[in-house]
Amino acid sequence: MENKNVRTIGVLTSGGDAPGMNAAIRSVVRVGSYYGLKVFGVRRGYNGLINGELEEMNARSVSEILQRGGTILQTARCLEFKEEAGVKKAVEIAKVFGLDGLVVVGGDGSFRGARDLCAAGLPTIALPGTIDNDISCSEYTVGYDTCLNTVKDAVDKIRDTAQSHERCSIIEVMGRAAGYIAIQAGIACGAEVILVPERKWSFDEDVLRPILESKSRGRKHSIIIVAEGIGGVIEMAKEIEEKTGIESRATILGHVQRGGSPTVRDRVVASEMGCKAVELLLEGKQNRIVCMQQHEIVDVDIEEGLAMKKELPQNLVDLAKKLTV
Repeated sequence: MENKNVRTIGVLTSGGDAPGMNAAIRSVVRVGSYYGLKVFGVRRGYNGLINGELEEMNARSVSEILQRGGTILQTARCLEFKEEAGVKKAVEIAKVFGLDGLVVVGGDGSFRGARDLCAAGLPTIALPGTIDNDISCSEYTVGYDTCLNTVKDAVDKIRDTAQSHERCSIIEVMGRAAGYIAIQAGIACGAEVILVPERKWSFDEDVLRPILESKSRGRKHSIIIVAEGIGGVIEMAKEIEEKTGIESRATILGHVQRGGSPTVRDRVVASEMGCKAVELLLEGKQNRIVCMQQHEIVDVDIEEGLAMKKELPQNLVDLAKKLTV
């Protein structure tokens, strides 16, 4: 595994924070130390790389972070990095600190940045850290399981009051362009209606009808899970109440879904992916995404990974429909 051309590496987190990012940072630092590498943490993502916000890390630097949500390296937007001059500046700063490679933890936008860094001369490996589980080349992304459990806990609590007041509760979960959180949380929480961006829907057929059919079977309350990309949950609640007479309330879970101590799955997967990223750099590889395919940790070319399309599993869509009978 020893590669004399790789002696110093960096790690940064970019995009929206996700539980398990700290586990990935810890893994990169400790596995790097195991192989005798010097490891720098880059604060505030690509913005910090451009501005030289790097600090050397060791095994002690990452003690007691495994259980923490968010990212100790923080994350920030960086418009300058979207320009060629910004990418070149980032590579120059990396040279100042002697970086032979970089590990980027984030979503698809972060992966495009990793690709640009590779093209500009800095070997980079990316790994998926995003609660949306919307990275096409990977069947799982770090943070997704913790997010689902957070949503499940919130919906279970909302159901208690919906049942007590015989209400219809409409709950918006994250997912601007992807319905993975909505579909799995909806199944786990027994939602009567699940609306996702990937599927066309009509208010009368896909919202009102299931509610009224459920009521006719004697059910006194309803749960509707709506992905963020659908939106309009407050207006939806008003319209349901106007047309059915059923008291309705909307809840937007928002950023509570991003926080919290990561689950066992997110801690382990993040640790596996962080280790894989370091070992890829030691093998002289770059421009790769560490991902999970068929439950195995593998790697694919960034361009190939970004070109893939991830479909919402039809079996889950069908299951959700069958379970509302």
